[in-house]
Amino acid sequence: MDKKAQALKMHEEWQGKIEVVSRVPVKNSEQLSLAYTPGVAEPCLAIAQDGDKSFTLTRRHNLVAVITDGSAVLGLGDIGPEAGMPVMEGKCALFKEFADVDAFPLCIKTQDVDELVRTIYLLSGSFGGINLEDIAAPRCFEIERRLKEICDIPVFHDDQHGTAVVVAAALLNALKVVKKEMGSIRVVINGAGSAGTAIGMHLLKLGVGELTMVDRCGILWDGMDGLSDAHRDLAGITNQSQRKGGLADALRGADVFIGVSAPNIVSSEMIRTMARDAIVFPMANPVPEILPELAKEGGAAVVGTGRSDYPNQINNVLAFPGIFRGALDVRARDINDEMKMAASYAIAGLVSAEELSAEYILPLAFDERIGKAVAKAVAEAARKSGAARI
Repeated sequence: MDKKAQALKMHEEWQGKIEVVSRVPVKNSEQLSLAYTPGVAEPCLAIAQDGDKSFTLTRRHNLVAVITDGSAVLGLGDIGPEAGMPVMEGKCALFKEFADVDAFPLCIKTQDVDELVRTIYLLSGSFGGINLEDIAAPRCFEIERRLKEICDIPVFHDDQHGTAVVVAAALLNALKVVKKEMGSIRVVINGAGSAGTAIGMHLLKLGVGELTMVDRCGILWDGMDGLSDAHRDLAGITNQSQRKGGLADALRGADVFIGVSAPNIVSSEMIRTMARDAIVFPMANPVPEILPELAKEGGAAVVGTGRSDYPNQINNVLAFPGIFRGALDVRARDINDEMKMAASYAIAGLVSAEELSAEYILPLAFDERIGKAVAKAVAEAARKSGAARI
């Protein structure tokens, strides 16, 4: 049985990957009176007097909503909210398994930005954090921005920021392998959607030397006609050299290629035009922009993909569970840039100098140190940056 058939069979057997389990016994009248009426009135009144007590008298302090509109599910596209539910359930299972965070899937039947923002805001009082998932660009940018303005709990679009955190961690260690500095390199990102934009913004915060963004229309440059608002903003802060042309033009002399776009669009010949000891992260799934063996044939020194069957898997599971664990532990109001940068450095730091190699730049997904290390770093950054409430 192939993986697709096996996965479908297992989902039919599981009939859902998560369930609600009571944390309290309700076996007799005394227990019933404490967990429910009449005793439950007392915590209700306490919360009515002080809203912050909802974090200490309910499970809100450890509960994250995983929310989608079904418009960009995995690589499947706009398949609708119900069809996105298996992914949201899977995400909830990962939250629990990797960071002991309780998470609940919510698949909302609208793609209207105003309706989504209003609906999520109205639900936010039940949760300690919001994880947006599989919402198509460019709407995802506005949805996250508006929710961060009105919600007093962290709002985090994992397709954007989780990806950015792990890519940055991989790049920090890959640069050690090839003995280059962040401030002196030129990075090309192909795919200026939600993930590509977030990766670019995160690398700029980390001090990357020069960043070139490429999309279907070619290299983004300041003053280019026909750009969306998001692409216009990107063009204004990237491509200082005002390069023009397509992906092949962008790659000439570049130190790093990061792909979050489409399969088989980069050739070995294109890699050969890059700088010496190039770093190549083709992350389109399941087929990357260039297969690792072809990238190495073209001279790439370090290669990482989103796939588990090659070395250096760049996987969001390294980031989002620990990030939310740390944010929840200090009851953060936000997940800010300082917290995301701390997460990148924490992940990279789990690979020791003795272990580090071209084939090992990231800890493996099942390394039990990851969630705790990321949570600790994120919590500390939240306190230092003023995002923490406790």
